[in-house]
Amino acid sequence: MAQRLVLRRLLSLTPRTQLLQGQKTLSSPLVLCALPAPHRRAISTSPSCRSTFNVQDGSDFQDRVVNNPKPVVVDFHAQWCGPCKILGPRLEKMVAKQEGKVLMAKVDIDDHTDLAIEYEVSAVPTVLAMKNGDVVDKFVGIKDEDQLEAFLKKLIGA
Repeated sequence: MAQRLVLRRLLSLTPRTQLLQGQKTLSSPLVLCALPAPHRRAISTSPSCRSTFNVQDGSDFQDRVVNNPKPVVVDFHAQWCGPCKILGPRLEKMVAKQEGKVLMAKVDIDDHTDLAIEYEVSAVPTVLAMKNGDVVDKFVGIKDEDQLEAFLKKLIGA
């Protein structure tokens, strides 16, 4: 019942109704753009979203990791890997705390076996620290936050 009332309310607010009320709308007649101002949501990216990215292919890895002037932490993981599901968010959180001094690339070994072979990944999770295109440090397995912080500080040089 409540869903029906909400749907009816949304459908009654068309972009044309918004224009009559003197509010701005998007040019597309989407229902979401017809919501009154208090119900609109701004979309923003958090620092972790800006400093972490998924590698799409070999050339993407070359462009965003190897040729990057900033240090990059590369997380080789797999969807089926339990420890990866624990380490991934923990590592993302620690990278976000560095406020852009280091970036994090996530590489799924099932999608990018060529990269896993090239960087000699024999177990997951494997995390590489890369600076100026070179691997400067590496660890395999789960680390706690203190160990991750030390790993990142060593990479940054702080």
